[in-house]
Parts: sequence; C-alpha cells; structure tokens
Amino acid sequence: MIFSGGTPKSCAYPVRRYRNSVTCLVAVGSVVVAFAPSFGVLLLGRALQAPLGAFLPLEFAIVRSRNAETASRSIAKLVGALTVGGAIGAMVSGILLAMIDNLTVVLLVPAVFMFLCIPVVAWLVPETTTRSAGSVDWPGAALLTTGLLSALLGIANASNWGWGSGLTIGSIVLGLALLALWLQVERKVTYPLVDLKVLTTSGIGLPILAAALFGAQMFGSQTAGSLFILTDPETHGFGLGLSPGSVGLLFLVLALATFAGATLGDRIAARITAKSTVVLGSLLAIVSYVAMIGFATATMPFLAAMLVGAFGNGLILGVLPAIVVRKSPEDSVAVASALYNTSRTAAGSVGGAVFALVMSAFLVTLQIDGESTTASANASYLVVWGLCAALSLALALVALRFRNDAGTVAPPAQAAGPATASSRPAEEERAV
Repeated sequence: MIFSGGTPKSCAYPVRRYRNSVTCLVAVGSVVVAFAPSFGVLLLGRALQAPLGAFLPLEFAIVRSRNAETASRSIAKLVGALTVGGAIGAMVSGILLAMIDNLTVVLLVPAVFMFLCIPVVAWLVPETTTRSAGSVDWPGAALLTTGLLSALLGIANASNWGWGSGLTIGSIVLGLALLALWLQVERKVTYPLVDLKVLTTSGIGLPILAAALFGAQMFGSQTAGSLFILTDPETHGFGLGLSPGSVGLLFLVLALATFAGATLGDRIAARITAKSTVVLGSLLAIVSYVAMIGFATATMPFLAAMLVGAFGNGLILGVLPAIVVRKSPEDSVAVASALYNTSRTAAGSVGGAVFALVMSAFLVTLQIDGESTTASANASYLVVWGLCAALSLALALVALRFRNDAGTVAPPAQAAGPATASSRPAEEERAV
C-alpha cells in the first residue's frame, strides 16, 4: 500500500486507481453537500469530500515517479495552479451567488468539475510502478486521527469555551495523550502509518516543522487581514474600508502574486539553493508584515506590502514541498507529502485559534448608527501581524538548518549511486 513504509515492490494497490476512487468519493460528496436537506447530511457530504486532502500528496508522488529531475518544477506548477484555481473559484462562486441567489446551484459547480476529473484521472494519468510492502496501519490511523481531532477541537473552540474551561483543557490533553500513544504504536508495528525513521534519517523533519510555522503564519493571518481590509475607517477609526467586490479582486491579484512566486521558486532555487529560497520567502514575509504595521493607515502602501508577502509565500509554497519530496525515500513520497500538508493545515488551525484569542483580548466599544457595538481594536491587528512576522523569522531560522541541497529533486540513479567525487556531498548530507 502507498500508506506504509517498506521495500518497494511491484504488487500493491495502484496509485491511479486509488486516486480515481478518491475523485469519485469527492464528487459524490460534493453532490450531497449541494442538496443537503439538513446539517447532518451536510456533515456527511463534507466527510465524503475529506479524501480531497489526499490529492496533493498523491500528485507529488506521481510527478516524483515520472521524472525526478523535473519534479520540483512540476510541484511548483501544481501548487501555483491550486492557488490560482482556489482564488478564481472563490470569486466566481461569489459572483454566481449574487446573480442566481441559489446556493444549491452554486455548490453544484464544484461537483461538476469533480465529475470531469474522473475521466481525466482514469485515462490521462499513467500508472506508477513504485510500490511498498505491508498493509494499512489501522490502529495508527485511528490514534492519529482521534488525537489531532481532539486537540484541534479544543484549540479551535477555546475562544467560545474559554481557555481555562475543563472542556478546552480536557480536549487538548486527551488529544496530546492520544498522539503520544500513537508515537509508541508507530515504533512497534511492522508497517507503520508514518515511518518515524523517515522523519529522523531522511532530513524531512525540519522541513515539516517549517511547514507548521508557515501554515500558522499564512492561514492564521488570513481572517485578520480580510477583516482589516473590510473595516470602515470612518466608523472604527482604522481599516481600509474596501468594498467586498474590491476585496475579491484584491485576493485574485494576491493569488496571482503567489502563483508567480510558486512557479519562479524552482528557478530561483536552482541559483541560490532551495533552503535559501525558503529563507528569502520568509524574509519577504517579514518585510510585508512590518510594512503592514507601519502603513496601516495608507491604503496603497498597505496593499503593496500584502503583494510582497504574497510573492514571498508563493516562493515557500513552491519550494518547501519540493524539499520534502526530494528528501523522501521513493516509496514514502506520498506519506511524507501528507505529513507536510497535515502539519501546515493543523498549524494553520492552531494559529487561527490563537489569533482569534488575541483579537478578542483587544476590544473597543463603538457607536454605530446610534447603537453600541463591540469590535476588535486596531492594536489586535498589529499584534497579529507582529506574531506573523515572528513566525516568519522562526521559519527562516529553521530553514537555515536544512541540510544542503541543490534545489531540485535528485534523480533516483544519483540518489542510489556510489559516493563518487560529485555525489559525495549528497552522501554526506544523508549521513548528518
């Protein structure tokens, strides 16, 4: 199975068949969501859509198996396409909802696209040949899922339950205890869900830590940024006061800047190494957040700062997963990529919850249309951006400790070849 470690061999569940099964599940889930008559059915549809998270790791594994020399460039294109597609989808859905005023029709649009993906995957995606021995680690999967769910549930609801409440503390402690038990199980099973040795010996441990810092910075700051842009300075005394339509256009431009950074990341990495490119993207993010703090009252400089940050994030988005793929054993690329995605997303959820707590700690009472209302103060946004700058700095420091790399995915022949004069640095890198 593609989920477990082991020695590569030719008989296992085909990656293309699995990915097509995932596509069918997500397509069916999208239809269920569109026609859901109740909240329970909606949750069922969302659960069916959950395998969508396997798309990107499987895509990374496929491009690595196709051509290791061009995998970094292919990954950058995949990430860039995902970024632009997400921005266009959000904008088009908003336009459709305003024109049609029918949520079911709007939600059917992604379902149509998912059904179109089924023949594309079935007929146009060639099968991979790399397989690994073993079976699915069901106990490990259950412990990891339950542990993450419990911990993130407590963190995400802490602002409503209260950080000192028994429910919040109990959920977080239970989640951490289950994750600790999961680590013990993974060390003992023959074919673990996540081979912990890969994390410690292949050099992907620090890149995955960097992914967590990046996710907390990028995902955690999105809500604060959106609210600040929409806030009317005439009533609140701060903000940019842009209309929803202008914000939609702005996010599309930011997505294009992120796409540019992601697609150019591999070329920049080829000149200055991949880890230096991640450091560069982190420094641009720091400059962006500092400028947002300094130009919080000037619209154009503030938007220009966001543009710089979007490009820097694009560099990281395009290069960091390529580093994980390059350092992963050939039969563990999908697992390592899934770890990268999970750590980034989970840290983004934690960052969002923490930032929400920060924003709720700085409140002001305003008089709007003769009525008193409570809102986050300007200081809360400045603190959030300061924390994001600190996370970006931590990311840069972690990236400086990455093992030396050339910024591209090494071909399998070179990775397995003898330690000649030209290959000795790579051999020394694996020995660190």
